[in-house]
Order: sequence, then C-alpha cells, then structure tokens
Amino acid sequence: MNQRLSSKTIFLLTLPPLLWAGNAIVGRLVHDQLPPVLLNFLRWGIAFFLLLPLAGPVFRRQAGLWTHWKTYAMLGLLGIGMYNALQYMALQSSTPINVTLVASGMPVWMMLTGWLFFGVPVNRRQVAGAVLSIAGVLLVLARGEWRHVLELRLVAGDLFMILATIAWSVYSWMLTRVTEPADIRANWASFLLAQVAFGVLWSGGFAVGEQALGAIPVQWSWTLAVALLYVSTCPAVIAFGCWGAGVRATGPSVGAFFVNLTPLFAAMLSSAFLGEAPHGYHAAAFALIVGGIVVSARRD
Repeated sequence: MNQRLSSKTIFLLTLPPLLWAGNAIVGRLVHDQLPPVLLNFLRWGIAFFLLLPLAGPVFRRQAGLWTHWKTYAMLGLLGIGMYNALQYMALQSSTPINVTLVASGMPVWMMLTGWLFFGVPVNRRQVAGAVLSIAGVLLVLARGEWRHVLELRLVAGDLFMILATIAWSVYSWMLTRVTEPADIRANWASFLLAQVAFGVLWSGGFAVGEQALGAIPVQWSWTLAVALLYVSTCPAVIAFGCWGAGVRATGPSVGAFFVNLTPLFAAMLSSAFLGEAPHGYHAAAFALIVGGIVVSARRD
C-alpha cells in the first residue's frame, strides 16, 4: 500500500472532514425546523436514491447482500440509524464546535471497544494517548473550567454525542471484520448502499417513534430543502466516496489523523455562519485530543 501523501490524496482526505463539519453546521441551523431523527431519515432516504443508479445491482436476488444481510443490518443500525440521528439530536442543545470536539475523542472509544469486545490488546502508549484525549474531551464538557470537572453537568447534546461516538466505534470495528462479497466489494457505492438500505429502515422506524412522542412540526422552506440536499449529498455520498479512495491510498492509520480536522473546520464555519466564535479552551482541547492520538499512534 502506498503510504506517500500526494496532493490528490491530501485533497481526498481533507474534503470529508470539511463536509462533515458542514453537516454539523447545517444540523444546527435547521434544528428548530425539523426533528433530528426525521432529518436523519430524510437525509439517508435521499442518499439511497442517489446511490441506487451507481450500485443498484447490489439488490439482485443472487447478490451477496442477502447472504450477509444480518451484518449489513447491524452496520446500518450503528453507522446510519444511530450515529447520525444521535449527532443531530446532540445539535439540538450543543454547538457544532462542542459536538465535533467531543467526537474527536473517538480514538479513546475505539481503543476501549476493541479491547473489550474484539480482543485487541492495548499498550501503555495507547493508554497515555487515551488519557490526553479524555482530558481534551473533559475540557470541552467543563466549558474550559477545570474546577468544574468534579461538578460537571452535561447538557443533553454532550451525552448524545458520547453515545454517538460509542456507536461509531462499534461500527468501525465491525467494518474490520466484514468480508464483503465480491459484488459488494466491487465499488464503494455498493458497500455504502448495502448499509444505507438497512439504515433507512432503522431510521424510518426511529422517526415514527419520534413523531409518536410529540416531535416538533416540520417547517418547510427553501432553506430546509437546500439543507436536506446538502446533508444527503456532500457529507454522505461525496464524503464517503472521497474518504474510501483516500484511505485505500494511504491506509486507515494515516487517514485517521485527517478526521481531527473536523472540529477546526467546524470552528471556522460556526464563526462564519452561526456567529459562534471558538473560545481558547476549544483550541486547548483540540491540542490535547490530537496530542493523545499522536502519542498512541507512535511506534518504537
């Protein structure tokens, strides 16, 4: 595998975090116009129809998808039905900067999930890195006041984002255990569509439950229509396609560092579109989180 970072590969790995940061901004912008779980359902419903022309044969009767449907149903639940819905729920009460920074602690949850459920050993360097990353997340949750850690009061959005990162961690480890049938492995669109098909079913069921619990009414507008078009194309279809190509070129260990550009992009976009300027503790938290990742990834 080629480990060199060409300008093309840097572009492929930098664009997804920018689009994912935009997803957080858009989710915050429309949080009072559309219930979060319904937003997730509509997002992936549109993405499903966008992917269908690119990977429709994955649904043929003889396709490998039906042999491995349980695996793809679980991937669809964790990566599409849960992660994205929880992220949009987090944005109801938390800012995009906070949400993306809390998500930057994901390497910690990756390590714990791999150790607890997939038998992956953990070394001392990884533990040291985890401590730094956790410190960064705590700094965000304490809103920059360490003295508040012991009396920490999490807003609902912070808790939802922590649950989202755990769901994504299990999803990611499951991806390493999936042996896709040849017809699904043929291209990124097939693999994504196989997950989206089940994810739409899960998110549709969750959206029905949300409505039954008394969700806010949808306030349709051209702004909302544009937002739906964005979240279903850019951070979903385009970002996944670029990310897959970039990771295939460099490997997941290199690609993982680019994910942590997301909170930086979120901070810039929040300042530009939401008037939510980043604070000093956001920069300090980001430094701790990235420092933890660098320490845990270093080799002797």
